[in-house]
Amino acid sequence: MLFSVQNEREWAVLCAEFLGRPELRDDPRFATGSDRVAHREELNAIIAERFARDDAEELLKDLEAIGIACAGVNDVAAFLDHPVLAARDRWREVAVPGATVAALLPPADLAGLPARMDPVPAVGEHTEAILTELGRSPEDIEALRADRVV
Repeated sequence: MLFSVQNEREWAVLCAEFLGRPELRDDPRFATGSDRVAHREELNAIIAERFARDDAEELLKDLEAIGIACAGVNDVAAFLDHPVLAARDRWREVAVPGATVAALLPPADLAGLPARMDPVPAVGEHTEAILTELGRSPEDIEALRADRVV
């Protein structure tokens, strides 16, 4: 779970209503955001005590009720099964040597170009073209192959 205290009002509410420790609001160790970072280990221990009392669903409900930004964190399986990925048509079948696999479109297009999901090349499939583009002669390429460097 992630949560964020974004201002002093939220800090006061977190202390009083979520942690049940209103005195922390005026504790000099935690007086400012910088102080809270400087005393992170102590604050983490206090927060861990509170988190130990309830399950994630209840904690999220409590944080949302008092207006603290929060979210659950998915494991890999939950992320991959997230319905938004399917709803936004993010999945594609991609050819790999000897099969196809499901893959996610990249999250952003680079340089304004559409996302590409080309087949995954076989080992060495493009070696000759790349070496030629780099200025290697057919003889160089053959010599490299003979030495198994390519």
